[in-house]
Amino acid sequence: MKNFTATTAITAAAAGFAAALVGLAAPAAAAPSGNSAADTIAALEADGNRVIVNRQGSTALDNAEVVSVRQGQPIREYVWDAQGDDKVLETTGNVVFVDVK
Repeated sequence: MKNFTATTAITAAAAGFAAALVGLAAPAAAAPSGNSAADTIAALEADGNRVIVNRQGSTALDNAEVVSVRQGQPIREYVWDAQGDDKVLETTGNVVFVDVK
């Protein structure tokens, strides 16, 4: 039984690391792609992220260019599990910093 617990813990840790790597790739996918800053911000927010915009000028977001996208801390919230009988703490998004000019 002791080996089963160790195997379960290792498997859970590996799954956690894999999920973290996938989560880190998401903001990069929404990085500059020729769209306006407003489009990039809207896409990030639609994925459940909270976006903080750092302006490097006074250009309107519709005309602004995205300079960089950086991931901040994860947003963790209690949500109902699949059976609907228990609340579990899950990462529901991330804080994302978007630099525009």
